[in-house]
Amino acid sequence: AAGEESPVEGGPPDHSYSLSSGTTSEELLRKLNEQRDIIALLEVKMKEMKGSIRRLRLAEAQLREEIREKDRLLHAASAGTRKRHGL
Repeated sequence: AAGEESPVEGGPPDHSYSLSSGTTSEELLRKLNEQRDIIALLEVKMKEMKGSIRRLRLAEAQLREEIREKDRLLHAASAGTRKRHGL
């Protein structure tokens, strides 16, 4: 991007999680623990989403099966009606 300095060129870090050259070990450990917490939360959310997707796929399959069954019954009923009326 034009006009923006990158951290490599000595400009300010462009992310809140970027580290300055004077970062202490304590700060590094705190940031690392924060990142681990974020990753753990994301993993929990991903598992929840996978479960939701699985449930939605099952519900979709059930609905599709219901539609197929109703279509089959409608087709059989309309075929019976045509036979009775000589169509």
